[in-house]
Amino acid sequence: MKGKKVDRRTFIKLGASLAGASAANRFIGARAQGSGQYEPRFPIEKGARLRLLRWSGFVKSDEEYWNANTRRFTKLTGVPVDIEYITWEDVRPKAALAANLGAGPDIVMGWYDDPHLYPQRLLDVSDLAEYLGNKYGGWYDVARIYGYSDVVGHWIAIPVGAPVAALVYRQSWAQEAGFDTFPTDLDGLLKLSQALKKNGHPTGFALGHAVGDGNVWVHWLLWSFGGKQVEADGKTIAINRQETWNALEYAKELYQTMVSGVASWLDSNNNRAFLSGAISLTGNGISIYYAAKRDFPEIAKDLNHANFPVGPVGRPTEFHLFTEAFIFKYTRYPNAAKEYLRFMLEKDQAAPWVEAMNGYVTPALKAYRDLPVWTRDPKVTPYRDGIARMLYNGYAGPPGPKAAAALSEFVVLDMFADACVRGMSPKAAAKRAEDRLRRIYS
Repeated sequence: MKGKKVDRRTFIKLGASLAGASAANRFIGARAQGSGQYEPRFPIEKGARLRLLRWSGFVKSDEEYWNANTRRFTKLTGVPVDIEYITWEDVRPKAALAANLGAGPDIVMGWYDDPHLYPQRLLDVSDLAEYLGNKYGGWYDVARIYGYSDVVGHWIAIPVGAPVAALVYRQSWAQEAGFDTFPTDLDGLLKLSQALKKNGHPTGFALGHAVGDGNVWVHWLLWSFGGKQVEADGKTIAINRQETWNALEYAKELYQTMVSGVASWLDSNNNRAFLSGAISLTGNGISIYYAAKRDFPEIAKDLNHANFPVGPVGRPTEFHLFTEAFIFKYTRYPNAAKEYLRFMLEKDQAAPWVEAMNGYVTPALKAYRDLPVWTRDPKVTPYRDGIARMLYNGYAGPPGPKAAAALSEFVVLDMFADACVRGMSPKAAAKRAEDRLRRIYS
């Protein structure tokens, strides 16, 4: 899902200048001029200061504009915000540690249904969620599922959006393989992949513990055959069934078209492989296109995107990284924290952020579907529709600690790796996943 590997831990005090962010600085200056008296919706506590923990984006303008918007918030409110950027994989354990210790960042921008691991320790943000939803066309269904907790009976997180994935492919190589248009069904996808491999252009999908890329494609494929890890009752384990075996059989065939090494791929590996020409097809966020336009214009010209094909179930079953912001109850400044999130998701801040990063994060509020970024370049349009086409983690059971734990332990991803990489039969791989899920859901 990312453009290049970031394995550094970056801590930015937003009172300092941001190197390399001249465009964002111009944006801040222009936006701040003429601003009237700032009136917060949530009365800010005296002496408030906030700490935000969030994932590090792999589109440079994501952080530049997020930081620029944050500096503007500080200018208008007097509330300093310290942001700690860390790698995608590190957000979950660090947030969980803060929840257990009752100390740490005030706000976390985390993944999937992680807030449902500790809903009782999070601030009720129903007032903010309802305000934003009413103002901006409502939340997508999956956003409410991730943000609202049935356990405590209120919103525990504010959905931010999804670094949506699409299938990224080299158009000229697909045409050489006999495909003038991208397949919309699984049979066509497999035939295209086989033809690409035959022509010396293998595919590549992560089968290592990639928080984004690995989880995204295996859940989509499982669901596209009608498979699921648990029934709607949240108790009946449903993974070891014919639908899952069919999905794993398909995956084993698709794996034969992949470049070597995908077993250890994390979220950055497929980006590098695609931009180097080592693979012809992968699933990824828009960061590959973003990087190609900047550094590899010839590849960008030949690159195209498509939504994930529909499987035998006959409807979209996509799965995407989903990020939401949650506030810990231990914060000394709950109103300041809510006001910061409100400010960042208002159109004056959110629209330039999404535009600047070329749609890298698709917002969870429906009104932002109309932003020009989605149609100005047709190659970007598939990313607009990802949230509307997606299911949620733990489907078809309810979100919550058990579904979140299963995802954090990579149960479904490991099942596909067992079948594809480690040579287990579909039934054996599904049985191992079933045993792990019984332990989690018991």
